[in-house]
Amino acid sequence: MTSHTAPADATADTADGPSPVLAAASRAREAAAALAPLPRATKDAALLAVADALLARTEEIVDANAEDVARAREAGTAESVVDRLTLTPERVRAIASDVRDVAALPDPVGEVVRGSTLPNGIDLRQVRVPLGVVGIIYEARPNVTVDAAALCLKSGNAVLLRGSSSAYASNTALVRVVRDAVEQAGLPADAVQLVPGESRDAVRELMRARGLVDVLIPRGGASLIRTVVEESTVPVIETGTGNCHVYVDSRADLDMAVDILINSKAHRVSVCNAAETLLVHKDIADAFLPRALEALAEAGVTVHADAHVLTFAGSSKATVLPAVEADWETEYLSYDIAAAVVDSLDDAVAHIRRWSSGHTEAIVTTSQAAARRFTQLVDSTTVTVNASTRFTDGGQFGFGAEIGISTQKLHARGPMGLPELTSTKYIVTGDGHTR
Repeated sequence: MTSHTAPADATADTADGPSPVLAAASRAREAAAALAPLPRATKDAALLAVADALLARTEEIVDANAEDVARAREAGTAESVVDRLTLTPERVRAIASDVRDVAALPDPVGEVVRGSTLPNGIDLRQVRVPLGVVGIIYEARPNVTVDAAALCLKSGNAVLLRGSSSAYASNTALVRVVRDAVEQAGLPADAVQLVPGESRDAVRELMRARGLVDVLIPRGGASLIRTVVEESTVPVIETGTGNCHVYVDSRADLDMAVDILINSKAHRVSVCNAAETLLVHKDIADAFLPRALEALAEAGVTVHADAHVLTFAGSSKATVLPAVEADWETEYLSYDIAAAVVDSLDDAVAHIRRWSSGHTEAIVTTSQAAARRFTQLVDSTTVTVNASTRFTDGGQFGFGAEIGISTQKLHARGPMGLPELTSTKYIVTGDGHTR
């Protein structure tokens, strides 16, 4: 999507010309214009070149990442965050595999969303087109650098990447590898750029570069997302934190409920689709909670419990603490979970509506009526029935690597794959038609 809007908000020019951030955005805009008409084969060849380069230069990437990891540990960073930051040869291979998966996906650009011949004979088609220049502001996870670059390239967009300072060495190495591969494949290297500078002023410039940057996508904690949404003059696709819930209904299979709870909570605690709150129907609490607490204890999970759940603490090996109000809204990203007993399915829904971040909620039940009511009433991007919250993921949905999980309701909601990185335009074809 090529915009001709003047960069009215891009005001950081100096006597020597535009600032480094705006200069990078201008180069990205030129690259986006070159990318937009490219056929799928050309983009796929570039992505395969990127995957090959990642494998060939793994040692360079891991060495750079080791600098970031060492600094993080010296700063006393939580191990869950260090885990998100760390790149190993195995993880680099996985990232390269993800890039190949993106190359194998259908190209959304040019897809006809709808079309018809109007009564007056005019042919009308709505087709997908690239957004243009996409800015990604994200925290800690360097794999996002490559995922974002790959998805943006495949969908014909140029990308400006702003990772956290904690991953600066990793991101610099990754972008260097990607740019070299892209350029050798015949695409403009400036299709993929790191936002220059490490200061907050650079981020602020990116957020105000309306007319040069078409959309911003923040990925990270609540504070980062809120800052981008509130301060940006560039349109924002809002991704969200993951205060996800597992509700065990009165008619639940207990074995299934335990399995889903543990997978949702403990499979990987540092991700946004991990469960953070357990809700249990009162009619099944006596039978389910002792088993659930035992399983959570074996997984090393600390339970922040309401008064009802606390009554089961004495007979369990679990670490159980009295819950405070803040626990119900917390995205722990750690081996912690809040737990409460509710009187009914509707009470579970009310709790979720009050405290959820709108990401993913699960119900475990053998009742079709309960499942249907829960899915109708819960207003989150994804509702799972008898399945782990961990399935809310672009790869699990078959979308390939995702750019993020949007918790807003405009344009994109849920895991954002390639189609969500496009806009549309109408093509009107006549035969001398006038109005």
